[in-house]
Amino acid sequence: MYTLAVKRDFIARHYLIGGDWGSENLPNSHHYLVELQLSGRSLDQHGYLVDIVEVEKHLNATVSYYREKMLNDLPEFVKLNPSIEHFARILAEQLSAKIHATNLSRLAVRVWENDIAWVSYTVER
Repeated sequence: MYTLAVKRDFIARHYLIGGDWGSENLPNSHHYLVELQLSGRSLDQHGYLVDIVEVEKHLNATVSYYREKMLNDLPEFVKLNPSIEHFARILAEQLSAKIHATNLSRLAVRVWENDIAWVSYTVER
């Protein structure tokens, strides 16, 4: 199995809802790091798993959408706690819909909200 990964970082804001999480219940910023991992068993006719330029284009556009935003105010987080678990799933589903390489069998997104905590969400294709 081949795996290609690309990372980007950005700052976004959120506040948690539905529980008592102290300062996380108030608007706060995180310096997120997103790693997109694409996996498949075969390469294309050029010897690539996927065109990395296209992958970077979609990852850059997705990250730009969230950069410096309050996640709670975005339509994808309406009535949803903007946890890194939900954020990882939303990012993975959005990127999976944009990346159309037919030889990919798996797409995973790993999101760090700080140096020690991350969540991953995988889409099987």
